[in-house]
Amino acid sequence: MSAGGGVHAGGGVHAGEGMLRTEAVDVLARHRGTMLSVVTMQAIAPWAAAGQGHERNIDLAGSMGSAAALGLGLALGRPDAGVLVLDGDGSLLMQLGTLVSIGGLAPRNLFHVVFENGVYQTSGAQPVPGRGAADLCDLARAAGYRRVVRYRTAAELEGVAEVFADAGPALVSLVIRGQGEVAPSSWPSSPGFAAQLAAMRAQSLDGGKTDGGETGGRESRGGAA
Repeated sequence: MSAGGGVHAGGGVHAGEGMLRTEAVDVLARHRGTMLSVVTMQAIAPWAAAGQGHERNIDLAGSMGSAAALGLGLALGRPDAGVLVLDGDGSLLMQLGTLVSIGGLAPRNLFHVVFENGVYQTSGAQPVPGRGAADLCDLARAAGYRRVVRYRTAAELEGVAEVFADAGPALVSLVIRGQGEVAPSSWPSSPGFAAQLAAMRAQSLDGGKTDGGETGGRESRGGAA
């Protein structure tokens, strides 16, 4: 049993097990709090459909594999705010060295969620390298992540609240068996990367305040200091 209620038995993720991506996103949206979010590829549409795609959010659709690196930069540049990265296993494998950078720099406000379905869904569902054998949880732990946990059901994933309340960096692996139903209007539904980045930069210059006037991220970082 791993911290946060998830089970991590090693050996990677196998096809046909897990939860729907939309189920996972609904739980993550409820526990996001005031965190900034960086979302990539297949997670963008369900995140937007859950009402999370406009405020304090960046969609990264044109640079596959870079979500974790962008999240790391945000976490270092905005130590006052929690940063939530919604990544994919295929995307992460394209820039796997980012795990080592995150582990080495160890930002306590970074929470790295990886949807693991074992395929490159965007390009035709080709199997990712090492499917069923290589284990991203083991790699993150070896790279120096403070916490590593894997969830296979939406009910288990409710335990992520405890992970988000603690200090990172944390890797949260989510075993995904399908996309779920997402309204076509949810993709694309954001003002675009440049506008989102400019808004986040302006918020930083304004002292990291949200529209409600409170400093973003503090209630979501828990033990981060």
